This record gives sequence, C-alpha cells and structure tokens, in this order.
Amino acid sequence: MARNKEIEIDTRLGRRCIDTDKVVHFPRGLAGFENERDFILLQIRPEAPLLILQSVNTPVVGLLVADPYSFFDKSYAPQVGDAERQLLHIESLEQAAVLVTVSIPAGAPEQAALNLTGPIVINYEARVGLQVPQCGEGLQQVNLHSLKPVEETQDAGTTPADGANPQECCCAKATPTE
Repeated sequence: MARNKEIEIDTRLGRRCIDTDKVVHFPRGLAGFENERDFILLQIRPEAPLLILQSVNTPVVGLLVADPYSFFDKSYAPQVGDAERQLLHIESLEQAAVLVTVSIPAGAPEQAALNLTGPIVINYEARVGLQVPQCGEGLQQVNLHSLKPVEETQDAGTTPADGANPQECCCAKATPTE
C-alpha cells in the first residue's frame, strides 16, 4: 500500500504542499548543511531550467540547482566511487540524475555560475541523494550566461523535474492547476 502522504511546508518560494513520497534523503547532508537530510525539488517556473533543492525541515535552506545536461553534453561525467554508488543503490551514474548548484553573487546576476565541483547525485527510485565532491583538474565553475541550452535528449525517467512539480500536490488547502 502506497504512503502517498502529503504535507505542507514553508519554503523559500512560500508555503507548498509536497508529497512525502517525493522527499529525497541525503544520509550525509550537503556541504554546509550536514544536519539537513531531507529535501525536495521544487520548480521555480515550469519553463525554467533551474530548481530549488529545498530542505523539508528548514525553510531558509534551499539551494538553487540545475541539470548540467541542459547546458553540457554527456562529457560532464562526475566521478562516483564504489562507496557512493552503494549508498545510492546504483551500479552506474546512468541510473541516477545529476544536479549542480548555481551561485548568483548579490547584485551581479550576470556572474551566475554552475558549480561543477560539488555535483548532487540522486537516485529517484530509492529517493536517496549524495553530494559527491570532485577532485582534480578541469572545469570548476562555468558562467551561466556564457552557455546555451543543449537540446533535451535525456530519458524522461532521469530528469530532475521528476517529483519536482509543486503543482502536483492536492492537499486540502492547495488548488491544483491541472
């Protein structure tokens, strides 16, 4: 029997109704937020390539994230070790979704950048995620405004939007838009 329990939480985008079956657990937390373990992806706008990775428990903890494959081809391939794959319950990165954080300096939106050194890997089926710091040389940050979107080629089952649509909920106080 499916849980399909919905709750209301306060987020950086206001009060939202979420399906608890879509909460992603981060057993190690995230860099700078090690005590925050449960997050949900929220769409900012349906057409926007950016999402908010929102803490379920702390309204002010929400990270701006993006699917790097909206901007890069599959040549961006974070290294995920055996221990991380085991925690994620995956055998290869193709079984998970990859997100990167987006930083926007105050007062300088033209300097928005994708952080490629701390990708977030999520197994949506198991609802578990990890931030997997990358070591070595190569791209560390890429200015978002210098990039052009890549044609969508991902399978529908691996996109960050899975489980991210806040309009899907149907709490008593929420009014679905569909």
